[in-house]
Amino acid sequence: MTRRELIAAVAAAEGITVKEAELAVKTVFASIEEALTKGDRVEIRGFGSFKVKEYHSYQGRNPKTGEIIQVKDKKLPFFKVGKELKERVNSG
Repeated sequence: MTRRELIAAVAAAEGITVKEAELAVKTVFASIEEALTKGDRVEIRGFGSFKVKEYHSYQGRNPKTGEIIQVKDKKLPFFKVGKELKERVNSG
């Protein structure tokens, strides 16, 4: 499902205009992004949780040349699926 399809589904389910649904979807995504940027964890009961994982620097290898390189510290968003969603997906 794409963002546009999600917006259309929200609009149809709630009987609102596509513009209103687009604003709602953008607001939810922006709120999750803002929380993750601040280092907060976002939990949506029955769906899952988002958090930021920190990875320390390490020595890696360029797969093309085989050259050893230093990979810098980084932070990546991580999603962990909730138990209820996992069960619904596996039962259907």
